[in-house]
Order: sequence, then structure tokens, then C-alpha cells
Amino acid sequence: QVQLVESGGGLVQPGGSLNLSCAASGSIFSINAMGWYRQAPGKQRELVAVVTSGEGTTYADSVKGRFTIATDNAKNTVFLTMNSLKPADTAVYYCYMLLRLKLWASQDDYWGQGTQVTVSS
Repeated sequence: QVQLVESGGGLVQPGGSLNLSCAASGSIFSINAMGWYRQAPGKQRELVAVVTSGEGTTYADSVKGRFTIATDNAKNTVFLTMNSLKPADTAVYYCYMLLRLKLWASQDDYWGQGTQVTVSS
């Protein structure tokens, strides 16, 4: 069974930085996308950043220039470096991967358990 395990997050002052990481465990044939979404209270889950195989990297406009996504495909891990954090970045951040577990299987969405990021003075 595949699981996505996140680490990082926490409380930071405005202007500060945080790093998130997420590793997939289990048997995986291929990873076709890795990224991060977030959900603030009372709002819908939204894309933060995603790396899609063959398509490149996409960032939400609100985080461009401040957040950086990186992947380590050998370790099935995705990272998110968040700089110049704002109170508006406060949310639960979810790791996302689009995985194919077997050669003949379809691609499926997998999600981490979520980690809280709070930006406050």
C-alpha cells in the first residue's frame, strides 16, 4: 500500500521561511506528477505548485517568486521551500502525487495527511 508521509510545517512569523517534504512509500511503477496543494479554513483546496512529467512546473500566481518546488525522483520525494511567508499563506498543506503502481494499471491520485502552516506574529 502506498502512503505519502509529510514533514515540516509549523508556526512562523511573517517574512519567515519554512520547508516541507513528502516521501512516498510502497511499490510504485512510475510517478507522473508531484506537488503541493493547500486549504485554508472556509476555502477550497487550491494548487500551490506541481511538477508534471513531460510538462514542467506550475506555480500558483500567489506564490510565484516566493515558493520553490523540488523533487528527488530516486527517493520518491517532493519538497516545498517557502520564503517571504505571509499570513495569507496560512493553511493545511497537502502533498499530492499522481502514481502508476503497475505497468498495466491506471494512474491514480494520492494525498498526504496534511500539515499545518501558520504565519502569524
